[in-house]
This record gives sequence, structure tokens and C-alpha cells, in this order.
Amino acid sequence: MIVKSESEREGMRKASRVVKAALDAAESVIRPGVTTMEVDAVVENAIRSMGATPSTKGFEGYPNASCISVNDVVVHGIPSLQTIKDGDIVSVDITALLNGYQGDAARTFAVGNVSPADLALINAAEAAFFAGIEYAKAGFKTGDIGSAVQLYTELHGYGVVRALTGHGIGHKMHESPEVPNFGKKGTGSPLKVGLCICVEPMITRGDWRVTIDRDGWTVRTADRSRAAHYENTVIITDGAPEILTL
Repeated sequence: MIVKSESEREGMRKASRVVKAALDAAESVIRPGVTTMEVDAVVENAIRSMGATPSTKGFEGYPNASCISVNDVVVHGIPSLQTIKDGDIVSVDITALLNGYQGDAARTFAVGNVSPADLALINAAEAAFFAGIEYAKAGFKTGDIGSAVQLYTELHGYGVVRALTGHGIGHKMHESPEVPNFGKKGTGSPLKVGLCICVEPMITRGDWRVTIDRDGWTVRTADRSRAAHYENTVIITDGAPEILTL
């Protein structure tokens, strides 16, 4: 666990602004008929135009600048010639490196005539994030965040994915501690002022279990129910966390 100095936090802020701009760029082009590869190209151009580099490209062999996950894909969908269709829900997860600092965030976007049930799922993922960060402050633990995310998610009838977690972030994309989206209050790693973490609920309309495709990356719901993902990079303070990617 690495607590960041004020100068390091400023580096995190700048990297996170790149990520937010790249997410906005992705949202502007996601529509029926566009391929996920075309969205990825827009993301990469946005990141590089701001002097940053896409952290995922080449990471452990991952080929693209973003992860784009459609419908039953929870996370780590590889951009391809897949065409986005009316009624799809599309999650975009972006990490960017700027001057040695990482920013990371994800959103799930509704495409065209999305069902009320899928819109509710997208909104619930965002609401679960905000339920969790009520406890993202000094004096609490990662289990307090996870417990709050799980409670909100399950009370609203959704599954919360357990195989993947949020994480610390800084000079590396993934640092300690892990920040699960489930668990018990008062357990896990302590949260300290200056710690930077990513809180990222991944929730489903069905069961919480997942499978991984043969490509080794694409994570899907085991029951093929639709999934939503909402993530921000935050800095722990004595009070409300500073959300860097909004």
C-alpha cells in the first residue's frame, strides 16, 4: 500500500483528466453501426493527443488501448469488428499513463432503444459506486466499501461479481490494496489519507458467476445475463474522497 504525497496526487489528477476526456470521446461515437475497434481508435487518439499513453496496450499481451465490453461481457472485452447494435449496453474501461502516473475509470453506455431493465442495471452500477465510497475515507477499511457495494447491489436484485475487484493505483495500474465489491464491514486493508484506489462495481442482471473466453481476457456472465461496470479513481482523505475521473 503506497500513500501518495501531494505532488504525486497532482500527478494522479492530471492522468485522471486524460481518462475522463477519453471516456467522453468514446461516448460521443458509440452508436449503432460503429465497431468496437473504431471506438478503441477514438480512445487511443484522445489519450495520445493529450501526451499520455494507453496503459492497457501491451499490458501482459493485451492488444488495445481500451477494454470494450458489450452486453453479457463484464470486463476486458477486446475491441474487434463487432458492430454495436441498437439496444446494446457497452462498457468502456480506460487506463492512461501521464508523466509516470495512472488514471483509470469505466462507464457503461446505453445504445439507442435500451430496455428499462438494462437502464436500471446501468444506473444501479453507478449508485453502487456511490454507496461504496461513503466509506472511502480514512479510518475505514476496504471491506467497508465492499460491504456497502454488495448491500446496495443485492437489495436491488442484482448480482455482484466476486472474481474481480477494484485496486490501488499510482505509478502502476494495479497496486495494493485490493478493493472487493463484497465482504464484511471492518475487514480488509485500512484506508489512509493519500491512498489512491479504484472503486469499480461490476454487477449483473442475473448470477454473479463469470467465465473467461478462450482469448484469456473476455470475462462474461456465466448465465449470459447482461452486466454493467462503473469505476472511478479516488484519493482517500479525512472526509469525502476526491473523485478524480468525474
